[in-house]
Amino acid sequence: MRPSGRKLDEMRAVSVETGFTKHAEGSALIKMGDTHVLCTATIEDRVPPFIKGSGLGWVTAEYGMLPRATNTRMRRESAMGKQGGRTVEIQRLIGRALRAGVDRSALGERQITIDCDVLQADGGTRCASITGGWIALKLAVNKLMKAGDVTSDPLVDPVAAISCGIYAGQPVLDLDYPEDSEAGVDGNFIMTSTGRLIEIQMSAEGSTYSRDQMNQLMDLAEKGVTELVNIQKEATA
Repeated sequence: MRPSGRKLDEMRAVSVETGFTKHAEGSALIKMGDTHVLCTATIEDRVPPFIKGSGLGWVTAEYGMLPRATNTRMRRESAMGKQGGRTVEIQRLIGRALRAGVDRSALGERQITIDCDVLQADGGTRCASITGGWIALKLAVNKLMKAGDVTSDPLVDPVAAISCGIYAGQPVLDLDYPEDSEAGVDGNFIMTSTGRLIEIQMSAEGSTYSRDQMNQLMDLAEKGVTELVNIQKEATA
């Protein structure tokens, strides 16, 4: 029995509120159970120096957690003078995950920055950030297309992410914090709507896992991503 009472292949309740902020070109508050992340997209008519003049666009991301996103207060990283290694790793992951679904030539020489701010954490914050980040990105691109700034949709395939793991000896979908903290195996699966893999972060947390178990987790991830992509499409329709 999972602590939440969910079935092994059951995700937490997912909801999305688009247009959550007034000024961003695209914004979405995504809630996956008790994990809540605000994702905003900002369009700028510039690109990093290493692709300037190439005709290619760029999608990048920043990630952060509010001081009371967890059960104890964390100091703001700005107050400490630098970002932690976990933060840098996650925001790089979000950026390269979202870029995998973008035709950068169609985007043109402009940059879209996805800011992911964790308001409340209960496991799976990076997965929620990627899934919600794509929604914010899509809303921003819709504005570019409506204004005629791009002639074809640069978003070629929706991107979503879900966690899976082995908890109490059983493969389970969408770990919350009580499961994540006790899981023998923990993984994050990032995929496109067509089932193409972008990245898998998989590690044993005290117990090893078999090839058969890995395949079971892949099947769960495909099921979860399919459900999330349907939510993304509905939110951006």
